[in-house]
Amino acid sequence: MKTFKELREAKKLKGEVVFKKKMNKIEVVITKDDKGFTAHVDGDRLDTFRSQAEAEKAAKTVIKELT
Repeated sequence: MKTFKELREAKKLKGEVVFKKKMNKIEVVITKDDKGFTAHVDGDRLDTFRSQAEAEKAAKTVIKELT
């Protein structure tokens, strides 16, 4: 039986990866799709934004609040 972590990691990101970086040892990935820029923090989908800069700023804020 698969563990929860294996199931979570098996989920593929939709769209083209435009930003992939570790901030405070937490992985941040931003993808571009037809709706806009989607931010993923540590594998969890955060939200969809109009620009890449907004997505980066939101991811940075979430990491700051959670750590």
